[in-house]
Amino acid sequence: MLTRRTLLVGGLVGVAASGCGVDTVPVSQLPPTPDVAPGPVVLGEFTSRRRLGARVRWGVTRPPGVDGPLPLVVALHGHGGGVAQLFGPDLALPRYVAAAVAGGIPPFALAVVNGGNGFWHERPTGEDGGAMVVEEFLPLLAGSADADVRAGAADRIGLLGWSMGGYGVLHLAPVLGADRVAAVCASSPGLYTDPTQAHPDGFADPAEYERFSVMDRQADLSGIPVRVACGTRDYFFDAVETYVEGFPDDADLEVAFGDGAHELAFTRRSLPEDLGFVASRL
Repeated sequence: MLTRRTLLVGGLVGVAASGCGVDTVPVSQLPPTPDVAPGPVVLGEFTSRRRLGARVRWGVTRPPGVDGPLPLVVALHGHGGGVAQLFGPDLALPRYVAAAVAGGIPPFALAVVNGGNGFWHERPTGEDGGAMVVEEFLPLLAGSADADVRAGAADRIGLLGWSMGGYGVLHLAPVLGADRVAAVCASSPGLYTDPTQAHPDGFADPAEYERFSVMDRQADLSGIPVRVACGTRDYFFDAVETYVEGFPDDADLEVAFGDGAHELAFTRRSLPEDLGFVASRL
């Protein structure tokens, strides 16, 4: 039972799989990306201590024609994904940012960073994509001398993620806390109720699952508006449904379930509402 929450059904079709996965919808039938001119994109790299010396690619986009520091949304990719996918033809996030602002949402910047495939938390090797975001990427953005990069509000951000990244934002939001996270949206999040079924790149054994699972820890998101979107034919749907039912009745929670699978078609259909939910609360 969903109490004092918003339940949206029917209008959503399709969400990103591991790196957006294998889409079951022909390319010619995919929902089109917004037909607007994107704003500027800045790309860069840094060597990440928290990713054990890996060279990490990152990118920032902002709406066209907007100067000066902007509030920030950080987007986390799925398994096998990264900057090239999120800013490239699959998701074309610069176009969605431009369309959101053209539609009336106050201007904001959106940043993405390659986090590897470790589910955005500390792995047994010591690699930690989530700590890389918090300890390295956010300070890099806030301290940049490049006006197109510097968000100006990296101390309070929005979080948006897909699949593995959907799990990642639900994990990272409590780490940062309500003082630093304005809102979080998990689209088709990669969630598991059974540690033996969890992806080994994120949960090698039951002990790692117990340490980092977000199941039964919904109260950790207290004070943070949360949106969870998922297709009812998504192979993560049962776990996602169990997860949203675990929120307190007074949680600031929006649930968007509708027909669709773990696929790019659902991602594109859901993305305007997902991005709008987060960006409008910055």
